[in-house]
Parts: sequence; C-alpha cells; structure tokens
Amino acid sequence: MSSSDNISLSTSSSESMGSERSRGRQVDEEGTSSGGMVNGIPMETVREVREDPPEELAESDWPAKGGYGWVAADVHNQSSLFWWSHLLNSWLNCTPVISKGVSGDIVSLERVSAIDRVCHGQEGATEKFFYMYMCHFSQLHVRLPLDGFTMGVLCTLNVAPTQLHPNSWAYLQAFRVLCQSLYLEPSPYAFLYFYDTRPRQPTTWLSLISRPSISRLDAFSQSFKHFKDGYFKVVVKEEGKPYFLNADGSTKFPFSWTGTPSRYKDMGMDELLAGDKEVVEILMKFVDKLPTKGLVRVYNSVHPTIDIEGHMAQSGKKNLVLFQSLRKEMAAKAKATGKVDVPNL
Repeated sequence: MSSSDNISLSTSSSESMGSERSRGRQVDEEGTSSGGMVNGIPMETVREVREDPPEELAESDWPAKGGYGWVAADVHNQSSLFWWSHLLNSWLNCTPVISKGVSGDIVSLERVSAIDRVCHGQEGATEKFFYMYMCHFSQLHVRLPLDGFTMGVLCTLNVAPTQLHPNSWAYLQAFRVLCQSLYLEPSPYAFLYFYDTRPRQPTTWLSLISRPSISRLDAFSQSFKHFKDGYFKVVVKEEGKPYFLNADGSTKFPFSWTGTPSRYKDMGMDELLAGDKEVVEILMKFVDKLPTKGLVRVYNSVHPTIDIEGHMAQSGKKNLVLFQSLRKEMAAKAKATGKVDVPNL
C-alpha cells in the first residue's frame, strides 16, 4: 500500500505546519495555519488590501463553453469561488491536501477561470487535470494522491471525483478506516455491496443509497448544501504521473464528468470474490449502525484506535465489544500470515 493508503492506528500523529504557498506553485506537504472565515472558508489573516488581478476580472466577459446540455443546469451553471486566486491561496494556507511523506511536486493546485465549470472536460488543456471540492480536504480529510481503493470506487462507478456527492465520499472514507482498523483490505465491490445507485438524467451528482437492513454505516449528518461553489483544479505534474496515470498515459480514474455513471441494485454475494466476501461477512456481524461521522473524524485524530472505540461505544455497547474482539482476532490472523500492509497494533 502507498503512504496515502495507510492510517496509523497505534501511534500518535499530528499534521505538520505547512509552508507558504503562492499561485501557480507546487504544493508542499500537509500543513495548517490559523486564520478567520470568509463565506464559510477558513482563511489566513490578511492585513493588506488586495486588488483583483485585471486578467481575472476580464474573464467574466468570456463566452460560456457549450456542449454540456447533458448535465443538469444547477451543475453547469455553478461557478467557483476559486476563480479568484487570492481565495484559493488563502484557503490552501490553512488546509492540508497532500499526504505525509509524498512530495508536493506531484500536482499543482490551480484556480479555475470564470467560465470553467466542475463538469467540464479536458478541452484545450495542455496538462491532464481533475477538479476537487474544498470539502473533500477540509471536512472529509481526503488526501492526494488518491489510494487504490478510492480510485477503484470511482472507476467502478464511472464518475469523476466531484461527480460523487460529498455525503457518499463520507461513506467511502468511513468504510476505509473501519476496514483498516480491522486488518481488512477495503475493496470497491465489498464497499458497493452495501449501496445502490440511481443515476439521473440530465446528469447530476451521484449519491450512494444505503441498502435497508444491509448497510452498516449510518447516514452522514454533515450538511454539504454549500459545497458546490468550492472547486478548483488539480493539475498532474510530471512527478505525479505514476500516481494518477497508467503506463499508456490513460487516467487511473475518470478525470472528467461522465454521462453514464454505473447503476447498482441489490448486488448479490455471488457477485463478490472471496476476499470481498470476507470483508462483507465480517462487517455484517455488527448489529447496530456504525457512526459514519465519527469514523471520518478519525482521519484527523491523534489517537485513532481510542477514538474509534469511543465512537463504537456511543453507537452501542455490542458494537464496541464486537469491534475489540474482531480487531484482536484479525490482528492475530494478519500476524500469522505475515501481512505487513496492515495497521500496527
């Protein structure tokens, strides 16, 4: 597993303070800094008065891009706050984006133009890029590069990162940390077994629908009503190609919105491989719903295991007892088989 796949469940860790960032630059490793709030976005404290660059002001007069009638109006009509470079730079100064141990030179995080939309493709681009929402990093604790599990889910669903609704990203993040805490390998099909999808036309954000009596994660209570205007470009640089592109230059997941997201309905156990079945069968042992929001918070935790157990206890004593028992059992099994790509106790 790559460094972006792993969450330490035994050692204390905290995200380091980041270095100063500027427009058009390569991002450094994870960092945070203090500041205020502007339109719900955490910002660095700015003393001087900033003037908007003339070229950014002029973009508002450019003609809109055509050919996106297949996308819902509320998607292709939504501009981004981050066509102002100073807003993006300020936000990046207080939000970690890159995984620890990974060079910031793999991508360049860039503003969008006034006429760019989150559903737009690669037309006219000299470098491959994809869009991400600020809530992916600030509230859901996603980090770049995306791990194999996440890219696999996006490929299986045939959606770009911003095409999957943030609430569904929360399920994905919670599922991963739950599997890792139990020494299980998260996989796209084991994850999607618990959900249905109902793609709509015209194309809009795809949501995962929990299967009644089967899904083991509770509904994510965080509201993402205001996520739509917080997208920016992630441009893949030469050093980042191995993380995001295949050897033939194709992308490892859809970089742009697609008109044909995958439809899933009542996936059967007979459709799963042996490893996927093991993951599903173990997670199905939990009787009470597991806390999605609590598990997502673990990504920002200094003591992940303790916090997971605390969230388990809040959702029901049976969950806590079962979690502790399964974790002990799976840890011994992993040790006996010589696995090294699992969290340490």
